[in-house]
Amino acid sequence: MKKLKNWDNKTWLSSKSYISQFNKFLKFRVNLNKNSKILDIGCGRANIISSLHKRYKFKNKPVGIDIVRNKDIKKNIIFRKIEASKYLKKNRNYDLILIKQTIHFFSKTNLNLILKLAKKSLNSKGKILIFSLKTKNNRIPCFKKMRKKLEKNLKRDEVLFKIIKKNLKKISYTNFNFKVNISKQKYVRMIRERYISCLLSMSNKEIKLGISEIKSKYKNQIKFTDTLKCISYRK
Repeated sequence: MKKLKNWDNKTWLSSKSYISQFNKFLKFRVNLNKNSKILDIGCGRANIISSLHKRYKFKNKPVGIDIVRNKDIKKNIIFRKIEASKYLKKNRNYDLILIKQTIHFFSKTNLNLILKLAKKSLNSKGKILIFSLKTKNNRIPCFKKMRKKLEKNLKRDEVLFKIIKKNLKKISYTNFNFKVNISKQKYVRMIRERYISCLLSMSNKEIKLGISEIKSKYKNQIKFTDTLKCISYRK
C-alpha cells in the first residue's frame, strides 16, 4: 500500500485554526507543563507537538515518530523514522502518548503490541490519547467510490476500537469537532494529492472521475464538521 504523505500538508489539519483548537482540546484533558514528555506516534509533519513545544517550552523536546520522513517536518521536535513497536521497546517514561488518525494503518496484531508497549512507556498518571475519524454519520465530503472505500475503512476501525477497549480497559470517550470551511478548488487539490487513506489505492482515472463528481456535487465553498473520536486512557 502506498504511504500517506499529504494528510497534513496544506489541509485544514495543518491550519493554524485547527492546531489551535486541537491543542485547546488537549489542554482540558492532559495536565501539561514544561516537564512533560510527549510522544506522537504517526506524527506526519509534527504540527501538533511543534505547536505544543512553542507554548510550553518543554525541557525535553517532544518526540515524533513515523514511517514517512517528509521534507518539511518541524525543526523544534525530535523526529525518528521508525515503526512504533520498535521505538516503544527501547524508549520509556512519557507523560502523553498521542496516536492521532493512525490506528487504521496497524494490523490487529501490531495494534495489540503497540498498546501493550505504550502502557509500559507511560509515567505515573501518564495518558494515552487515541484519535480516529468518527465512524457513524461521517461528514467528510466524498464522491461515490471514495465514500464506499471510506465506509469500508471505518467498519474496520470499529474492530480496532474493540481491540483498544480490550487492551486499555479503563478508558473514556469524547469527540473533537472542527468546523471546516474550504474552497472547492482547494478540496479538489487535496483529493488529487490523495490526502486521505481511502484514496491511496485508486487509479488516476478513478480520481479524475471523482473530482468531476465533487465539482458538480458541491458549491464553491464546502462546509462540514470534521469529527474525531478521542479515546483516553490514564495509567
